[in-house]
Amino acid sequence: MPDSLSVRWAMLGVMLAMLLSMLDNNIVGTSMPTIVRDLGGAAHLSWVVIAYTLTTAVSTPVWGKLGDLYSRKRVFLISIGVFLAGSVLSGAAQDMGQLIGFRVVQGLGAGGLGGLAFALIGSLVPPRERGRYQGMTAAVMALGTIGGPLVGGLVTGHLGWRWAFYINLPLGLIAFAWCALMLPADRPADRAKVRIDWAGIALLTLTISAVVLATSWGGVRYAWGSWQVAGLLVAAVAGLAAFLAVQRRVSEPVLPLRVFAHRNFGLASVMMLALGVVMFGASLYLPLFQQTVQHTSVTDSGLLLVPLMAPVVIVSQIGGRVMSRTGRYKIFPVLGGVFLVAGTALLSTMGTGTSAVTASVYMVVTGIGMGFFTQMTTTIAQNSVEPRDLGVASSGTNLFRTLGASVGLAVFGMLFNRATARGTSASSVASGTHQIFLLAAIVSALALVAALAVKEVPLRGPGGATRLPAPQQAFSRSSPRP
Repeated sequence: MPDSLSVRWAMLGVMLAMLLSMLDNNIVGTSMPTIVRDLGGAAHLSWVVIAYTLTTAVSTPVWGKLGDLYSRKRVFLISIGVFLAGSVLSGAAQDMGQLIGFRVVQGLGAGGLGGLAFALIGSLVPPRERGRYQGMTAAVMALGTIGGPLVGGLVTGHLGWRWAFYINLPLGLIAFAWCALMLPADRPADRAKVRIDWAGIALLTLTISAVVLATSWGGVRYAWGSWQVAGLLVAAVAGLAAFLAVQRRVSEPVLPLRVFAHRNFGLASVMMLALGVVMFGASLYLPLFQQTVQHTSVTDSGLLLVPLMAPVVIVSQIGGRVMSRTGRYKIFPVLGGVFLVAGTALLSTMGTGTSAVTASVYMVVTGIGMGFFTQMTTTIAQNSVEPRDLGVASSGTNLFRTLGASVGLAVFGMLFNRATARGTSASSVASGTHQIFLLAAIVSALALVAALAVKEVPLRGPGGATRLPAPQQAFSRSSPRP
């Protein structure tokens, strides 16, 4: 194991790559209204984000398996290269169709940045010592959540929206060089024992894509009762059934079903799904509301997102410290659910007369809820499974968060397109925003119900000394043995 100083230097490169991915989502979200005005295609607005998040979700487990086969360091560097290539192509897009296609490339690279970063950290730092390095991760989160909207607004306002993508190059090249020099070489696993679940990956991609397309096209491009939408829904159900069958059969499934035998993992997945819906919906449509209804500039709309993002960082760190000291954590997702329901319900009341100050207060309430969920949900998922499934728990909850973002944005896009079918006037945008956050409040209520149902299991200390309850005990004492 490398010494402490070497670990910190190596982790700095990994943190830079993580920051690259986190900044991109917030920068592009702030720039979207300007992109639409330049390229047109407002009806496809949500797909610029969906294309990115969807490919990120389905590619994450693939990158992880490739890292096991060919060395995490090497594959991580390749993922940075793919992400930068997608950034350059996205910045050069000439129409909305090209931009969506190039965002697919960028999302493929982002899947490696997110999927391999924590695997690299795990290989550098033993579980007993990871708490010493949480400050670095928190700093990255702060820079990504607060700095993204600021950078997005400033860059778009002064240099143009294309630089929202080109700005990835300097940071990405530094991260690439740093990781290449500082990350220790790692030996790949025995290739004879490692098998990529290609069938599972293909079926997962089919299922997620069918669901997103059905929710995006239903009621907009095709009627809900049309054969196109019905066919997509049938394909989603068939794909899910086949995926579950494959996961039961293969030796190394991409998403082992045994983790769902633990009650808390399933509940954490529900909460992450809701968090993805709310977080990505807010980051995409709040700037649009601010610019169209409140007549703020692109730069100002980036600054005005700070009330949403700052509480996420502050609250998650406070909650994490309290949890570490007391070992108690259920109260935090419950509080998160309460604040998230209240915040999204308040955001749904915004109209043409809502002031920037009032909107900021509503965003603070929503941000507090997001902050309580962000860190705690992953901890609940990891603590509910056996140590050998920690990686699966992390990637699984991230998958549900990304899936929630993809499906949520598709449904939000449908609602927004209906409201603005006759033009993007202030009143029509306000109407679309009302419908979006009303739905977000309902989804947040489901997350609150899931949080209330969480069974608080004592947190495992260093080395995992705490014994986990058996999966059947997590459901109820009378549950049958699986």
